Amino acid sequence: MMLKSALLALAVTLFCAGGAQADIKIAVAGPITGSDAAVGEQMRRGAAMAVVDINAHGGLLGQKLSLQVGDDACDPKQAVAIANKFAVSGVVFVAGHYCSSTSIPASSVYADAGIIEISPASTNPAYTDEPAKKGWINVFRVCGRDDVQGKVAGSYIAAHFKAKPVAIVDDKTTYGKGLADETRKALRAAGDKEVLNESINQGDKDFSALVSKMKKANVGVIYFGGYYTEAGLIVRQAKEQGLNAVLAGGDALVTSEFWKITGEAGLGTLMTFSPDPRNMPSAQSVVAELKKQGYDPEGYTLYTYAAVQAYVEAAARAKTLDTEAVSKALHSTRFDTVLGNIGFDARGDILGPGYVMFVWRDGKYSETNG
Repeated sequence: MMLKSALLALAVTLFCAGGAQADIKIAVAGPITGSDAAVGEQMRRGAAMAVVDINAHGGLLGQKLSLQVGDDACDPKQAVAIANKFAVSGVVFVAGHYCSSTSIPASSVYADAGIIEISPASTNPAYTDEPAKKGWINVFRVCGRDDVQGKVAGSYIAAHFKAKPVAIVDDKTTYGKGLADETRKALRAAGDKEVLNESINQGDKDFSALVSKMKKANVGVIYFGGYYTEAGLIVRQAKEQGLNAVLAGGDALVTSEFWKITGEAGLGTLMTFSPDPRNMPSAQSVVAELKKQGYDPEGYTLYTYAAVQAYVEAAARAKTLDTEAVSKALHSTRFDTVLGNIGFDARGDILGPGYVMFVWRDGKYSETNG
């Protein structure tokens, strides 16, 4: 990675010395297609808007940004292939990926290629913990971690549903299982214990057997570690089969597509997410512009915008695209973004607001009052 950084910096210097100005290639990678495509669209929109705004204000180091879009469909093999494609094409920064199961393997490619990776949405602790152990300097995230998110969820369930039997269900993915494990740990630490532990497969459509098992256990709360499609189907099918349990989940439910699946059955569904960035004063101009385009910047739209902002500000302060210099700037300074003033710790985790509980009502989510 050191060699790639040095060669990249030399190439930029020589290019500028010659008078010509090439675009700086950056990328966004996520599930542009597949069951999580709604979140991929959030990420694409956020990155594209950031590039437009940054270029309108002079770009980076006197050059314009050029955005590439990679579709990994939340598939690890596809993510690695995309990461290699970015490396070959000269991309210096990636805002991605979404699924932890794709961000983690892709980060190895980026480490070898000297590409900075800032994930807007990958919350599994291993995403930053493992690179830190290996001494990699290129991995960051502007979202939180599941060991924090799970603690908030488990503690909330224990405090607010003391008389309700709890079922914990995961989808076996890196994100889903990891989040369910952390929630279970927090629930037990609070003096409660689940009555059922079940797993499904991502992509499953029929949950009648699972619902029957939960009905028999008189489950009142379902904690689901997984993505919005399966969560929505579980909610809808549970209500159809007469199980009036509250479903609680994680940040993967932050898309209006969830409500399109559940309809009114989704009323009262809970989820953990950081304070809604659409309400931040620092985000209002971007929110207004995206809404003018007919797009509501929900979920990870603004997180992706902020990832691009942080990289650009760090490179501008370092006055180079050199990976080590940009990484040092990311670790050592704070940045004004649409998420507010943020920074990164030694592992690359965001220094910022934690998780709060949201509730779904009438097709929208908002923070609970306790």
